[in-house]
Amino acid sequence: MRFLLAGGGTGGHVNPLLALAELLRSEGHEVVALGTEEGLEKRLVPERGFELVTIPRLPLPRRLSPKILSFPFRLLASSLTVRSMIRSRSIDAVVGFGGYASAPAYFGAWFAKVPLVIHEANAIAGFANRLGARFTKHRAIAFANSNLSGGTLTGMPIRKELVEGALNYDSGQARVELGLDPLRPTLLVTGGSQGARSINEAVIAALPDLNNAGIQVLHIVGEKAGLDELNTPGYLRLTYCDRMDAAIAASDLAISRAGASTVSEFAAAGLPAVLVPYPVGNGEQRHNAASVIAAGGAELCEDSAFNAEYIAERVIPILSHKATLKKMSDAARSTGIRDATERLRDMLYAAVDTGSDD
Repeated sequence: MRFLLAGGGTGGHVNPLLALAELLRSEGHEVVALGTEEGLEKRLVPERGFELVTIPRLPLPRRLSPKILSFPFRLLASSLTVRSMIRSRSIDAVVGFGGYASAPAYFGAWFAKVPLVIHEANAIAGFANRLGARFTKHRAIAFANSNLSGGTLTGMPIRKELVEGALNYDSGQARVELGLDPLRPTLLVTGGSQGARSINEAVIAALPDLNNAGIQVLHIVGEKAGLDELNTPGYLRLTYCDRMDAAIAASDLAISRAGASTVSEFAAAGLPAVLVPYPVGNGEQRHNAASVIAAGGAELCEDSAFNAEYIAERVIPILSHKATLKKMSDAARSTGIRDATERLRDMLYAAVDTGSDD
């Protein structure tokens, strides 16, 4: 069969798209991705060996302007383009993951009368998926507290090698491969995500306390961190880590924003975390973290309260207490869904079997 997978912009849209794409390809199906020129999909989709078809980025205008008057016409034009592609390529079904490319894909699927499946990665559904839910009963959600009505809990599709690799890795060996001390407690900091400057600055300010406590830091900062060079014992900074399975396996605790992919990956691998929700937006990150926090697998810290003092008073004691780490790890793992990709695939197959919702 041939499938069109639409979505992009952020990792929360692109990562589950790629996880499903890889599973479908392994089962002999053809997959085409639909995205934009500006999102993460522009780099990540071709890197994984999939074709990426792009359409113009189509954000919903937030205030009254000439763009809001032209938006319906631009949406219709993109939707008709997608419909033509669905028909010319004999696409059997469309799966949308939210983001700028998804709304035209949903209309395109409806116009072409092919089955549609939507996957909502965040606990607070975005505009595109709220729209797409009107066209299909096949609605997958990553979190049980999602506000997308009629959703079926599938979890967040995660690349199989990431979770299985992290669970099967020896932590000491993973640390050696990353250039870390195999015996020291390890703090993973993912500071390359949206608006992570405050996290990065707090961790750097806390390095003397962390080092004095015998804790080493694996700090992934991204390409636009703007941090000064730093050569400190027990501190390893990476711009990008293409071995996240090793990074997770090497770590005893993580500090991160609460993006949907991050929360789901840490939970599936049983990695305890301190989650610092991004303070701008609709508050979706706080809701993403709700289940794992309620279970005791993570702690929540507001961005305004996250600083070097918090790390000294809360993070270091957790990392210094193996029983606490074990309890948090078990709790995190209890909320993780490790077969989410297979669950979403099964929903897709069911949609194909039953036909379009029209």
